[in-house]
Amino acid sequence: MKNLTVKNVQKTESVTVNRDGNQFSVKTIISEAEATKCRANFVEIEPGNYAYGYHYHEANEEVFYIISGTGVVRTHEGDIHVKAGDAIGFPTGVKGAHVIRNESATEKLVYIDFGTTILPEVVHLPDYNKIMVISQEVNGIYDKQ
Repeated sequence: MKNLTVKNVQKTESVTVNRDGNQFSVKTIISEAEATKCRANFVEIEPGNYAYGYHYHEANEEVFYIISGTGVVRTHEGDIHVKAGDAIGFPTGVKGAHVIRNESATEKLVYIDFGTTILPEVVHLPDYNKIMVISQEVNGIYDKQ
């Protein structure tokens, strides 16, 4: 951390993300600008939606802690059902591929997404045959060769 950080999630403004007909919101609690090695976001997914899309990282690990609701995490080895109180860790590489979706018809899925912030980073998007490259000077999505 660059400085001691205390934030209240109830007072943190959310950003709504719309991708491929899906909608979810993110409240950044610890941003990459505030920390040198990690970050934390609260993510809220409405029923029937998913967050971010199926992907895996070459450099960074992630951990989800489910606060409320139920979800299904698509992984390289199949679906994993999660509920409030569950934590799931994603290693780097294809074994850590994931996307989480809200399987409820009525209840919002809320979780904390903790992750490392190693640069440069290459994020693989297998469903689109693309990669995302993130570095100090580059941030873009490219066709995978």
